[in-house]
Amino acid sequence: MKFTKMHGAGNDYVYINGFEEQVGDLPELARRVSNRNFGVGSDGLIVILPSEQADLRMRMFNADGSEAEMCGNGIRCVAKYAYDHELVTQREVRVETGAGILTLQLFPGIDGKIARVRVDMGKPALNRGDIPMRGPAAEPAQNLIITVADKTFEATCVSMGNPHCIIFVDNVTDFPLDHYGPLIENHPWFPNRINVEFVQVVSPTEVIQRTWERGAGETLACGTGASAVTVAGVLTGRTERKIINHLLGGDLDLEWSEDGSVFKTGPAVEVFTGVFDPC
Repeated sequence: MKFTKMHGAGNDYVYINGFEEQVGDLPELARRVSNRNFGVGSDGLIVILPSEQADLRMRMFNADGSEAEMCGNGIRCVAKYAYDHELVTQREVRVETGAGILTLQLFPGIDGKIARVRVDMGKPALNRGDIPMRGPAAEPAQNLIITVADKTFEATCVSMGNPHCIIFVDNVTDFPLDHYGPLIENHPWFPNRINVEFVQVVSPTEVIQRTWERGAGETLACGTGASAVTVAGVLTGRTERKIINHLLGGDLDLEWSEDGSVFKTGPAVEVFTGVFDPC
């Protein structure tokens, strides 16, 4: 089975061209290829497939084999792969995901291959029932007090097609993410678990983010998480609608537009290709 390793701001996935390759047990395949000692090594698996509703369809699996609705960094690489490998010819691409159909604009580099991609991430969902969270479904999920182990945090939860819990901290570099990340991910509030973003505000237009992704642990970047952080920053009065987000794997430009959609622009990089034995 041929594969391509790609990353968006360090958020790395193994990509399978489902137009050509036959794949079987995708959760098991995701667990095998994602293993950084015995597989290819990645944050998960993304399969690029034909779509009856859009130009392409993507299915995304975390490193533990669980399927997620969407990946904001992964979808940029889907669009790059499709254009560079001639699955599409246009520089505006519609991709079907578990969170709906998203539109992407592609920007080539000097070699003619796609270097950066702008994604219309759609409108955030802000109520408990849409996250989803337990509790009154219509209640806004903002400025909530969540307690795990020995610590209490103020949290704002946002869905960008997949669920995020955003917590602002004074010093994100030294924050014990490995301890509190999994506790919040598996908190009883969240029936489908949740991704957790710990964020330090540098200025009203600049933040630093670390992410604990459900089913993957800490990752170098999270595009839907960065989008959710943009929304949470505005809702809590910490940031403006247009920001630069510094992640461990690189920077993303984000804007929560006045019409309600979040736009995210960032890199998409092909690292290498290879052949994997799925048996």
